[in-house]
Amino acid sequence: MTRSFRNPVLSGFHPDPSVCRVGDDYYLVTSTFEYFPGLPVHHSRDLVHWRILGHALDRSDQLDLSGIRCSGGLYAPTIRHHEGRFYLVCTLVDGTAQDGSFVLTATDPAGPWSGPHWIQDAHGIDPSLFFDDDGSAWWTGCREAADPQWPGQTEIWLRRFDAEEMRLTGPEHVLWTGALRGGVWAEGPHLYRVDGHYLLITAEGGTEHNHSVMAARSASITGPYLGNPRNPVLTHRHLGLDHPVVGVGHADLVRTQRGEWWALLLASRSYGGYHHTLGRETFLTRVQWEEGWPLLAPGAGRLEPRAPAPDLAPHPWPPEPVRDDFDAPGLAPVWNGLRTPAEPGWSLSERPGHLRLRALAATLAERASPAFVGQRLRHRDFRAAALVDFVPRAVADRAGLALLRADTHHVLLVVTRADDGAGRVLSVLRRAGGPEEVLARAPVPPGPLVLAVHARGQDYRLSWARPGEPPVRLACVDGRVLSTQSAGGFTGAYVGLYAHGDGTGAAHADIDWFDYEGRSG
Repeated sequence: MTRSFRNPVLSGFHPDPSVCRVGDDYYLVTSTFEYFPGLPVHHSRDLVHWRILGHALDRSDQLDLSGIRCSGGLYAPTIRHHEGRFYLVCTLVDGTAQDGSFVLTATDPAGPWSGPHWIQDAHGIDPSLFFDDDGSAWWTGCREAADPQWPGQTEIWLRRFDAEEMRLTGPEHVLWTGALRGGVWAEGPHLYRVDGHYLLITAEGGTEHNHSVMAARSASITGPYLGNPRNPVLTHRHLGLDHPVVGVGHADLVRTQRGEWWALLLASRSYGGYHHTLGRETFLTRVQWEEGWPLLAPGAGRLEPRAPAPDLAPHPWPPEPVRDDFDAPGLAPVWNGLRTPAEPGWSLSERPGHLRLRALAATLAERASPAFVGQRLRHRDFRAAALVDFVPRAVADRAGLALLRADTHHVLLVVTRADDGAGRVLSVLRRAGGPEEVLARAPVPPGPLVLAVHARGQDYRLSWARPGEPPVRLACVDGRVLSTQSAGGFTGAYVGLYAHGDGTGAAHADIDWFDYEGRSG
C-alpha cells in the first residue's frame, strides 16, 4: 500500500522554507522576522517529519533586533552545505543598528552558529547560495529593478561569492526580471544544476493570493535565462479565494538519496472566510521532470492535503509534549520572545520548576522586548492553558495569556489589580488596530489560576478556573483579529505568556506549567 503524508509538514508560522540534504539527513530553515531566537533549524530523515534542533541566531550578541518593526527583521534565509560546512544566508530588514545581508556558518546544524559576516554590495533581499560542480560559489538576490517597466518589478542578480573571504567578487549579472509582463516581486531565487542546465526557481506575484512558483533555465550560469513556457509551474491563484489553501510559492528543491525530487514551499490555510490566522506554513510536494523542466505536484497541479510520501523510510520523531513544566535549565526551542532583550524578562532559576516573568515596563504594543514568551499557533482548533500565580502590586501590573499577531493586534487574558486595590480582576483586553478595548472583566479569588483559551475555528473561548475546579468562561473573541487580513504583515499568530508592570521590578508572575494541544473536529 502506498504511504501518504499530510500537508502542511510544518504547521503554523514557518514561511520561506529553504532545505538542503547531507547524506540521509535534511535540514530546513524558515523566516522569523522580529522574533528571537531567530531562524529555526529543523531536521528530517524523510522530508515529512521534522524536529527543531535549535536556532541559528540564539545569542543576543550575534545580531541586534532591538526596535525592529513588526514583520521587519529576518527575511527569507537559505541553507546550504559545502565541503563539511553549513552556510545560512539571510537579510536583516530595517535594522535599527545595522541591516543588510549576511552569512552564518556552522559545522553542526544544531549549532553553535557563527556571528554574521555582513556582505558588502548584497543589495535587496532573499539571498541564496549555489555551489557549482567546479567548486565555484555564487550569490543570488532580489532587488527592485534598476529601470522598471512597471511598478513592483524586481530583478534577480548574480555574483561570484568567495566563501573563504566572505565577500562578493567579479562582475554582476542580472538574470531575471519576472516571468509575466506586469508580474510583481520576482523574488526568492534559488539556482540548481540539472542535466547540464542551470535552473532558476523564483517566486512571483507577491506573497499573498497571487503568489506562484516560476522556472527559468540557461546553459550558462550567467545567462541568458529562458522562462518555462508553462509558467507558473505551481500556483493556487486560479482556484479562487474560497480554496482552503492559498498563496502558494517560494519553493526550494531537493533531490533525495534515491533520486526523487521534492519541493518545500509556503502556503496559507484559510478558515472562517478568507483569513489566515496561522500565517504562512511549510508544505511539501513532489517534483517530476518533463522536457527538462520541473513539474510541481504532477497529476494534480495543486497542493493536496494528503499525497503519496517520498520513497524514504518513515522517520517520525517523538511528538512535542503537550505540557511544559519548566523543569529544564532552558526554554524549549518551540518558545520565542520579541526582538533581542535589553534586560531579561524571564527566569527559570528564581523559582525552580516555574517560569518567572518579570513585570517589565515594555508592552506588546511597542517595538520593544516585553516580558513575553510564546509559541506558534499550529492548529485551527486548539487548547492552550497555563497555571499562573500572580499578585498585582500596582495599577499597571498585569500578567497571564497573550494571543499575539502584531503590536497593533493582540488579545490578552490577564490578571490585574481591582480598581479599589483590594483584590484582583481578570480582564479580556483586545487591540485591533486602535486603542486597547476591555471586552470583559470579573473578580477572581486569590491564589494561582488556570487561564485557558479554547479555539474552534475562529471562535476563541477564554476562561479561568481554580486548580482542580471546572472552568468559568469569561468571553468569546473572534480569532480573525489575529489573521493576516486584519493585521497585515508576514508572520502568524502566537499564544504565550506575558507580564507588564511599572518597571520597578516589584511584581512578577510565576507560571507552573503551560499546555498546548491541537484538537480535531
